[in-house]
Amino acid sequence: MENDLPKIDIPGNWIIGTDISEDILSLYTNFPCRLKAEIFVLCMQGNIEATINLTRYNVKPFDFITILPGSILQIHKVQGELCIYFMGYSSNFIEHAKIVKSTLDVLYTIKENPIISLAQEPAKLMESYFSLLIKTYSFCREKISPEIITHLLSGMLLGLGALYKDKISPKPSLAKNEQIAKEFGQLVMQNYMKERNVSSYAKKMGITPAHLCTTVKQVTGKTCVEIISTMVVMDAKAQLKSTNLSIHDIAYSLNFTNMSFFGKYFKRYVGVGPLEYRNR
Repeated sequence: MENDLPKIDIPGNWIIGTDISEDILSLYTNFPCRLKAEIFVLCMQGNIEATINLTRYNVKPFDFITILPGSILQIHKVQGELCIYFMGYSSNFIEHAKIVKSTLDVLYTIKENPIISLAQEPAKLMESYFSLLIKTYSFCREKISPEIITHLLSGMLLGLGALYKDKISPKPSLAKNEQIAKEFGQLVMQNYMKERNVSSYAKKMGITPAHLCTTVKQVTGKTCVEIISTMVVMDAKAQLKSTNLSIHDIAYSLNFTNMSFFGKYFKRYVGVGPLEYRNR
């Protein structure tokens, strides 16, 4: 199963299983990786400390995790004996699947809340569902049509929608400064590969760079440059370790004008150059 667990994507339409060990998760501890696949994870035992995009999470028993395509994942620590169920859908399948429109709304909620804590009974029910699908996958994987797989994905998203509606309380209206910080974070997630200039983000938001920097620092405790560079460096690390792309191509993908500038930028935040980091 180690070879089936997606570092970047899934070779077939989908996979499902439960045999994820600490050794397999250790493959993700030394560097972040970008997932093209969509991954659903149910933790029934053990604890995992991980970063999904810019946020660090502590995963505990009865937590359900949804990692959307394009997310950057890094595992920091694994504690205790693990019992984890997972189901993943490839980027190619998701791109061509006709997902019911009503399931798309939940994706926006998941993006902000990728982890939801379940009570023991719903977690056990979800475990039974995974167990049934695992048996089905084992015995007749080749006979399961793309239409059935699409219905499984839609069903999972609809079920998550119901869970989120029940578990996630409506948030009170954000204060103006919190709205600014949130919008900035969303824009960085969408544009960091082509834009690292704070003034460009401020222009998109219709405010001055000084106001943006002051507000983001007050709300998050981080500077705008720190937030942007965190995403750029995470992506660069993921590409250096998870792909065979040349350093030139990686620099180009992140909109650096040349390898020298990319190398200096990377070393400033990581402490070593891209090639040394890749060869570690």
